[in-house]
Amino acid sequence: MSTTSGSTNPGSPAATSAAPAPWRNWAGNQTAQPSRTVAPASVEELAAAVRGAAEDGLPVKAVGSAHSFTAIAATDGVLVRPERLTAIREIDHKGGTVTVESGLPLEKLNLLLEHAGLALTNMGDIMVQTVAGATSTGTHGTGRASGSLAAQIKALEIVLADGTVTRCSPTENPELFSGARLGLGALGVVSAITFGVEPAFRLTAFEQPMSFDEVTGRFDELVAENEHFEFYWFPHTEGCSTKRNNRSEGPAAPLSPFRKWLDDEFVSNTVWEGACRVGRRFPGTIPGIAKIASKAWSERTYTDVSYKVFTSPRRVRFVEMEYAVPREAATTVLRELKALVDRSGWRISFPVEVRVAPADDLWMSTANGRDTAYIAVHLYRGTVDPGYFTEVEKIMTTHQGRPHWGKLHTRDAEYLAGVYPHFTEFTALRDKVDPERRFGNDYLRRVLGA
Repeated sequence: MSTTSGSTNPGSPAATSAAPAPWRNWAGNQTAQPSRTVAPASVEELAAAVRGAAEDGLPVKAVGSAHSFTAIAATDGVLVRPERLTAIREIDHKGGTVTVESGLPLEKLNLLLEHAGLALTNMGDIMVQTVAGATSTGTHGTGRASGSLAAQIKALEIVLADGTVTRCSPTENPELFSGARLGLGALGVVSAITFGVEPAFRLTAFEQPMSFDEVTGRFDELVAENEHFEFYWFPHTEGCSTKRNNRSEGPAAPLSPFRKWLDDEFVSNTVWEGACRVGRRFPGTIPGIAKIASKAWSERTYTDVSYKVFTSPRRVRFVEMEYAVPREAATTVLRELKALVDRSGWRISFPVEVRVAPADDLWMSTANGRDTAYIAVHLYRGTVDPGYFTEVEKIMTTHQGRPHWGKLHTRDAEYLAGVYPHFTEFTALRDKVDPERRFGNDYLRRVLGA
């Protein structure tokens, strides 16, 4: 998107586009037409942009890498692009923290930490998101005892609706901290985040095919015995691909460059993209493709720097729904989901992803107050949903499921108030810090109420 220096708001030096192009998310299923975009290079410029929006009576939304499938970042007002808010403010080896600005991509954060001999405790499986976008929507990986990215926040800086720059932590503005660590963009625009970090470590990954009955029968055991366990089930088959990541003293034994390219780029992206295109055009081929795919990922073991094991490239575009259910309900939900697919006439090309997280205390976290299993379903981009997401959602909500804030769902404030113990506290905090709904949009009106 082209930008010009200067601003439509006097006194605001942030790069601004007064006639911006439409905004579109990564999956292409959400679009918006903002009145203008701003790309502040400092927290002062960001605060000026928020004040300018208020003077013009416009709402404000910040966007990251646009990896959410919901319209959580969509606006017809002022769109804040964070690509110039990427400074490294402080690395504190003794205190075990790093403070970075909100627009820094996770990929660059990981490189920074590696160079400093540090690491995040846990990560999701991709790292293209900005730090604020990932934490504000609840991005998570899988972990027996380590939680989401937002759960690793020790302090943050946020610009509130009146343009005030406010810092919060467990001891400084603790109520705001309880809500803003995973704030959905509803409380303000996050400008900087302090993460807890630890000395760099290696992980050994053990990937192994396993049958659906075996992995569900051993689910509790596999979760308990591994620091990080996850698996994929391929619909229309009995096949699963499991992954166990555990800390290792080394030595490093990464995949060879050729094996990494073959498995993670050629097979997982290039070949998989082609298979999905065939399946979209000829749905009858999908069960056969699924049987081949379920056997394509063979057993392998490797040891590498933690973030290189946690993450992998994801270039095939899709739309996704993910629900968090109580961990004790995981295998029941999975068997109901498999039975649903087996008795339907659907042709589902994408595997179902299953991960876990421990209970945490973030007000709007999908793992708040309960050990959690995450179950994610996907459709290849451009595929017409035959009712898959609708019927899966019925199963999830029967088990008190909480939808991922950045992934497709149809839940509203009435339902969500019943599954989040601190929902009322969060909406009361929102009333306090943003009574005029400067940071509101249609999505937040649905999930939080007007």
